[in-house]
Amino acid sequence: METSSVITCRNIKKKYRNFELNIESVDFPKGFASAIIGENGAGKTTLLEIIAGLQLDHKGDVTYFEKYSEKDRENTPDVKNRIGYTGTGNYFLPNWNMQQVREVQELLFDGFNGEKYDHMLRDMAVVSGKAFEKDKKVSALSDGNRTKLMLAGVLARDTKLLLLDEPASPLDPLMRDKLCSMIREYLAEKEGERSVVFSTHNVADMENVTDYIVIVENGEAVEQGFVEDLKEKYLYVKGEKKDEEIAKKYLFDITTNSFGYEGLCLAENIEKLAGLDIEVEAPTLMQLTVGIMRNYSKLGKIS
Repeated sequence: METSSVITCRNIKKKYRNFELNIESVDFPKGFASAIIGENGAGKTTLLEIIAGLQLDHKGDVTYFEKYSEKDRENTPDVKNRIGYTGTGNYFLPNWNMQQVREVQELLFDGFNGEKYDHMLRDMAVVSGKAFEKDKKVSALSDGNRTKLMLAGVLARDTKLLLLDEPASPLDPLMRDKLCSMIREYLAEKEGERSVVFSTHNVADMENVTDYIVIVENGEAVEQGFVEDLKEKYLYVKGEKKDEEIAKKYLFDITTNSFGYEGLCLAENIEKLAGLDIEVEAPTLMQLTVGIMRNYSKLGKIS
């Protein structure tokens, strides 16, 4: 699929004491919802924070909307106003009350729609509309409601790009489903002009909103592409126990039990399993990502 890029990352390097992010080349397509997927500690948050401008001390280049540099992002208000970000930390000061949170966002961001913001807080059951709720402190909110507060803030702005770090993690199952709908609505409001990039390890919860994935393992982007294209590149294979050793040579990853085996296989290698009694199907996003992650993971590989 030919698309333009809302964000391009080239030769991104960020070194910590025991970890290094090393992203050679990643392109996030314009007009779609893209997921950065990986284990805890794989580098998802570091990459997203570099893109958002929270990590300035790194090597490499990030380009926005095909023409703006990181310097433009910092020095040009119009570029910053196009981008909304939610993180996993204390986005709002704990001692702020609900009214102060609203007022600060009105002051900081052009295009902030207070009425839309209030509606979204009621719609997500953060508030019920009572006057006394304006005095409620951020510190009194649950983790889930603090996340909803951040989501309402960015979704009430007139942005072109949302960067959401683990937005589903603190949410209950019903709210995760609603979050997917909210992302779809955000994209549909200005079809093709808005984009969303989010990080997640709740792959199953976000499957129905994910168009494009970047899988990050051990600080590197090990796979990326549109989900439908990757479901053609890889196939999911199930077979009998007696053929396990033969299949193991060609499967990208394999899990076994007393009855048989199953795992991810490159479509180009499926002919090498000819003659075996196998079932072949398109992988789910969970099977696809877990298979690729397991292949590159350090889990279980310590000698």
